Amino acid sequence: RGLADVWPDECATLATPKAAELIANPFRAGSREAAEAHFEAGMRQFMEAVASGSIESAPATIYYAYKATESRDGESHSTGWDTFLQATIDAGLSVTATWPLRTENSSRLVAQGTNALASSILLACRRRPSSAVLATRGEFIEALRSELPEAVRILQTGNIAPVDIAQSTIGPGIKVFSRYAKVVEADGSAMSVGDALAIINDVLGEVIDGEEAELDADTRFASTWYAQHGYNPGKSGDADGQARAKNTSLSGIEAAGIGEARGGTFRLFERSELDPEWDVVADTRLTVWEATQHLVAALERSESEAAGLLHRLGGYGDRARQLAYVLFQKATDKGWAEEAGAYNGLILAWPTLQSMGSSTDQDAQQQLL
Repeated sequence: RGLADVWPDECATLATPKAAELIANPFRAGSREAAEAHFEAGMRQFMEAVASGSIESAPATIYYAYKATESRDGESHSTGWDTFLQATIDAGLSVTATWPLRTENSSRLVAQGTNALASSILLACRRRPSSAVLATRGEFIEALRSELPEAVRILQTGNIAPVDIAQSTIGPGIKVFSRYAKVVEADGSAMSVGDALAIINDVLGEVIDGEEAELDADTRFASTWYAQHGYNPGKSGDADGQARAKNTSLSGIEAAGIGEARGGTFRLFERSELDPEWDVVADTRLTVWEATQHLVAALERSESEAAGLLHRLGGYGDRARQLAYVLFQKATDKGWAEEAGAYNGLILAWPTLQSMGSSTDQDAQQQLL
């Protein structure tokens, strides 16, 4: 463009042909509707070609870059992603796994102030067998509730960051959806991919919330109170009722060192108020909540301190990581970005902390020898 006035003939045409490019560009297509129609039709043709060219002995792997959301009429949609998955399933493919890849820099010029490319995703697909059967909406949800909990645990064991859990869960969720020839709604219509994704996300929320049931009573109370009040004070009467419902008491919560009731109100202690000299071994009322908060606080000070604490927690640390996933979701639902980032950061640092803790233990053993 800068040389068009200097060399008008050489710069008179586009460097590459654009007509066949598969994008939803309203300026090129003439309107948003025409752009979406072009994208959807082209995506169907592409996925049909992928399906016809796939072989039984290996999955078709597809690398797809998409926008997280698009705003329209005051609502948030993920049209490109929905269209892509719908085209994949309509072409006769079954999605067996998805894996999110954070490849994009939000500070690049095209992304500043826009809803440009958010991330990329890798899908593994196989041709759906001709013997696939129909399923009702209820059967689909039942299958999700049966299979998704184990899939989420595997993802957490693999240290998938909390911010990526929802996207990663699409794989096992859509695997269930796409193995059926069709999922039929109550009115006889076929369930769309967009509706299936909403159901998968709802069941994921049930799975994450259900993980709290495996934690101690004090932690279950603290997690519930946190979702309602954060670290702000609330009525102690309400807190007492919730504590009893979780099979604990406010006096027990205070003895655990995670909150206090004063002047008719109750509040959870912020991480800045926790004792940095806390001794996990000497604690007579150890809670997963306290272990998690101390790990986050220690990590904010230094990785070596957090690694040492994780090493002292031993197997109890796995429960702290489990709670970090739960609290990340609660903070995200409330829009508490800083809190969500703290728990996400702990999960991301987990392998490093484990490695540092193991190295410290090996050094100590060598010194004894």
